[in-house]
Amino acid sequence: MNREEMLEAILDAFPYPIVFADTNHVIQYVNKFGRYHYHKDRGYPELVGRSLFDCHMYDTSREKIIECTKKLENHAMDIYLGITARNLRIYMNPVRDADGNLIGYFERFELNLQKT
Repeated sequence: MNREEMLEAILDAFPYPIVFADTNHVIQYVNKFGRYHYHKDRGYPELVGRSLFDCHMYDTSREKIIECTKKLENHAMDIYLGITARNLRIYMNPVRDADGNLIGYFERFELNLQKT
């Protein structure tokens, strides 16, 4: 198994959707659960190569993504975005190169264990 296959297997083992977009907001990777969630469950077409804004069409969503990306560019850590209708916490996480420059970000979900 090469490194790329191993990393993809690790990301596919994560039981929540992972969607990685570059700094131009173009989706570059979707893990196995993300492909199921967005394609099969929610009816979106293939996402890789498309703009994240094709999925987030409301101005408020777009503005929030752009604002969070600016924070990530200024070396912010993960950013909490809220709780989904399925009781999952959603975060935006930065991905940086070896020099610490932002190369993209991914949405991360986790089960919300706090009572609302």
